Amino acid sequence: MAASLPYPTPDPDPTQDFQMPKGTLLYAQSGGVTAVINATASAVIQAARARKVRVLAARNGILGALREELIDTSTMSAAQVKALAHTPGGAFGSCRLKLKSLDADRAKYERLLDVFRAHDVRWFLYNGGNDSADTALKVSQLAAEYDYPLTCVGVPKTIDNDLAVTDCCPGFGSAAKYTAVSVREAALDVAAMSETSTKVFVYEAMGRHAGWLAAAAGLAGDGRNDAPQIILFPERAYDEAAFLAQVVVVVKRVGWCLVVASEGIRDADGRFVADAGGGKDSFGHTQLGGVAAHLAGRVKDVLGHKVHWTLPDYLQRSARHIASKTDLEQAMAVGRKAVEFALAGKNSVMPVIVRTSDSPYRWSVEAAPLTKVANHEKTMPAGFIRKDGFGITAAARRYLQPLIAGEAYPPFGRNGLPDYVVLDQATIRRTLPRWDA
Repeated sequence: MAASLPYPTPDPDPTQDFQMPKGTLLYAQSGGVTAVINATASAVIQAARARKVRVLAARNGILGALREELIDTSTMSAAQVKALAHTPGGAFGSCRLKLKSLDADRAKYERLLDVFRAHDVRWFLYNGGNDSADTALKVSQLAAEYDYPLTCVGVPKTIDNDLAVTDCCPGFGSAAKYTAVSVREAALDVAAMSETSTKVFVYEAMGRHAGWLAAAAGLAGDGRNDAPQIILFPERAYDEAAFLAQVVVVVKRVGWCLVVASEGIRDADGRFVADAGGGKDSFGHTQLGGVAAHLAGRVKDVLGHKVHWTLPDYLQRSARHIASKTDLEQAMAVGRKAVEFALAGKNSVMPVIVRTSDSPYRWSVEAAPLTKVANHEKTMPAGFIRKDGFGITAAARRYLQPLIAGEAYPPFGRNGLPDYVVLDQATIRRTLPRWDA
């Protein structure tokens, strides 16, 4: 059985007075989950327990808060809380529910305040991406309007790595490691079979507007002929003729070609190359997926090569078995800091990662205003994309490499599978009328 990592339990500083005002901390998870979002939850609960603060968790994110479906984490054993740190998914459930403006969705915001009052919630931590930061900001604004003593903290999470201000986003490093490892392994397979079988392999990476995850595939190799020989970024307009011409060049030079494409690549007119019927998700975003199949079809039809393609989809964000140690440490650090900031009364902030050194890699966590995070998006800098548009630069490699460094294997049981914890999501008794909106 593999040994588990020592997940530290934060202890209060004995030189400080931690006699906090009475109240409850509410934690919720939002959006697509990651391999390490539960590590953040673990750190939040441990940090709050060390300060004798009760933590409730909303079942299925903000939806659970609206429904008054709240889980009392004090019923969790210390072992369960610790095990969260090596368990993927969202232990308390997540959701894709975007609240509109305070005016348009006022009834929902007021319902949230009613729930907070009913359970004496004085600190609200919303663990998610851009839309979640916006929700936390709006909740804090409404609480101020009603003079309700509430401190709201957005807690960063996204494999897309597109949150503003923070150097990187917890969840990205592990997804990036999975991507780089998968591409490197697949390349060995394609190389072995290329003479009589597959000539081109297409790997689709998540990333709506930002190519960070696709760029991470570039870490799989560093030589001219190493895979991936072609990376397609949403920051560059997709040109089919140029793409196919590049495939021809690579196959002629190497004998085969591995392509990594971001799901969000668009043509010169701004249309998604793979727009799955124009459908929308619950956040109002175009539902993507299928660009690898499209590209593979074009390579086969135009160039005549045998092609395979893959859509890792949820696998790239749930692969806790190959998580980055750096990512795990950062996910827990922002959880601890979120509690620290909340209890210190730092309202409408997010704990963000600040890089202080590339070599050796060093970082710290600081507070940033939610106004600088919400409704902002960080895309790949032009200097991170090769001039021909098909690969990453040395600057991108310097940025990305530390984020996938180190292994954080979960403990494995006798059945050969990871020992993950599954929580009882029983909720406490409601005190308010049922919410049906």
